[in-house]
Amino acid sequence: MAEYELKDSDFEKISTLVYNKCGINLHSGKKELVSARLGKRLREGGFASFADYYKHITGEQGAEELVLMIDSISTNLTYFFREESHFIKLSELLSVFSESAAQEKGDPKLLIWCAGCSTGEEPYSVSMTVRESLRVPSVKVRILATDISTTVIKKAAAGIYPADKVKNIPAPLLNKYFQRGAGERAGYLRVKKEIRTMVNFKLFNLMQSPPSEVHFDFIFCRNVMIYFDKQTQQRLVGNFFNSLKKGGYFFIGHSESLTGLSHSFKYVEPSVYKK
Repeated sequence: MAEYELKDSDFEKISTLVYNKCGINLHSGKKELVSARLGKRLREGGFASFADYYKHITGEQGAEELVLMIDSISTNLTYFFREESHFIKLSELLSVFSESAAQEKGDPKLLIWCAGCSTGEEPYSVSMTVRESLRVPSVKVRILATDISTTVIKKAAAGIYPADKVKNIPAPLLNKYFQRGAGERAGYLRVKKEIRTMVNFKLFNLMQSPPSEVHFDFIFCRNVMIYFDKQTQQRLVGNFFNSLKKGGYFFIGHSESLTGLSHSFKYVEPSVYKK
């Protein structure tokens, strides 16, 4: 098996490229991670060195490999009902939303955005929470789930998970919203269609500006901004604020904070903000 040396000069070029493409800040402490994850790409593509690889992904023929490189670098750790308190809070807020929606004429809408959705555990956890907590059948629910990685978006849309990935789901929800595989699919479970169809998975780079005409009731961007520098975080928080309806809620990861950023959100509780 080929071993490749990631020189400081090559790491600097690659980290600058990743930052410019998707805002992820690969500081020097990430050098070993980059070497390990991209080493596989070099072996599979038959590249002679990281310098050779960089030349390819920045050339005219490297667009497809550039996408695969971003896929490899992106961190996709997630699991169902991660940071459970957020889903308890969402359930409470949906009860209030239900009361308000019951008074509306026409067909009220509930719009939710899960940014950095990875392999789908978060948006499916959100959809199950909506199913359990929303009391007005006439509400049209739309959950947008986005990620920069084509690989994880494909996995998320399929909604198929090995049994060890669903261990955090309460048994009643697991039995209600998942189908168990048989035969060659034994040991796997699939999210039922009624939950999958609530979620629209899309490829989206957070460095882009979201559509100005769409405004959400809830936005989840959890454990994503920790990979960005302050300047990028500032821009993202502004975009999320503009993408929320007045009175909408913004959820970030428990290890994250808006402290030190200029914003107009109202603090609700740790990692939860309101417009």
